[in-house]
Amino acid sequence: MKQKTVYTCQQCGLQSPKWLGRCPDCNQWNTLVEEQQPAGRGRSVGVPSTARPQRLAEVASTEEDRLCCGIAELDRVLGGGVVPGSFILIGGDPGIGKSTLLLQAADRLARCGPVLYVTAEESIRQVKLRGERLGVSADPLFLLAETSLEAIFDRVRELKPAFLVVDSIQTIFTGALESAPGSVSQVRECAGRLMHLAKGEGIPTFIVGHVTKDGAIAGPRVLEHMVDTVLYFEGDPGHPYRILRAVKNRFGSTNEIGVFEMKEAGLAEVANPSELFLAERPEGAAGSAVVPSLEGSRPILVELQALVSGASFGTPRRTTMGIDHGRVSLLVAVLEKKVGLSLLSQDIFLNVAGGVRLDEPAVDLGVLAALASSHLNRPIPPRTILFGEVGLAGEVRAVSRPELRIKEAARLGFDRCFLPAGNLKNLEAPAGMELIGVRSAAEALEGVFD
Repeated sequence: MKQKTVYTCQQCGLQSPKWLGRCPDCNQWNTLVEEQQPAGRGRSVGVPSTARPQRLAEVASTEEDRLCCGIAELDRVLGGGVVPGSFILIGGDPGIGKSTLLLQAADRLARCGPVLYVTAEESIRQVKLRGERLGVSADPLFLLAETSLEAIFDRVRELKPAFLVVDSIQTIFTGALESAPGSVSQVRECAGRLMHLAKGEGIPTFIVGHVTKDGAIAGPRVLEHMVDTVLYFEGDPGHPYRILRAVKNRFGSTNEIGVFEMKEAGLAEVANPSELFLAERPEGAAGSAVVPSLEGSRPILVELQALVSGASFGTPRRTTMGIDHGRVSLLVAVLEKKVGLSLLSQDIFLNVAGGVRLDEPAVDLGVLAALASSHLNRPIPPRTILFGEVGLAGEVRAVSRPELRIKEAARLGFDRCFLPAGNLKNLEAPAGMELIGVRSAAEALEGVFD
């Protein structure tokens, strides 16, 4: 068949009949690469199909039997286990622990049936050495060092595994395309054929995806649309804790997280992350506040640490770690304008202890309290928590699931909670917990430091 030449953007997947210095879609420079593909490829209009429309009411609904991985934190993120025929993508920074997690999961899953682990980046001997360090000993776990998609399909037909792991999708290539492994067309084609294999044969398939310097999964954006579940492995290089976050899940809740600790023998589950993140919290220190953050269905108590000091240069510094910089700047302006604290000439540093990243606005009230505590040099009472969204007018707005946050705080011994007044309706306080509803940031800070 005749081949035609196209130029494909390696960032967004845009195809152009001629070379361009700058991609008109994502505006990146020098990302269009020449690729060859069959001239008639992709034209399926008019091809007869056996599929027929069905009424929604006539479609049989069946409950999928989930298969537990044996790793409770991974099962939680997946929505309760692995669904037969599911296609799962795991991404993360190099060295974060993606291959370690999948090898440990493959060891547990091998008890339910044979697992084929395709290692396209390492030799079988290297995987064996890692397996010995992790204590992997399952018998029906097969290793295959292969990068050709056609050869992988041949081994799958011979072995008929119950589970398939491909590490990683950027190193797999198909002979149907002349482009290099890792290019947009190769990643798209290989992922598409693996998806048909998973759905057609009912084989749960895990694939590992590399990430770019911006943290996004490398390859075409359509890769994340193809898969059923997208998991991101996050973690601070300076901390041993890792967070596995689901950002897409067709079979469960999104924004669910699992917490792991990287040890010499591999990734260990953290069943109670709140106690872990608060274990080294200093008592009676100014600038320290505890907030209950909701990650999916799991409440986690984390410590916010703020340091406010006089600026040594003309322009004050604003440094944040683990929380959005723009959000903190907005809250500093609220403290300046609505509460009356003079912070314009102060250096401000804010850190989320433990390497956790907080994205929800429910931690706004805790940020204000930590900043005010450091500025006034007055510690917040040690068994006090705060949560609530703060608006530009200084008002404290209601947030979701307050009962989960309060219950987790009461379990860890906290006895005082400042929360939005709008959340007090039909809310029962746990035994020994005092709930204080506030309507403004000024009212909240007055109550905290009274």
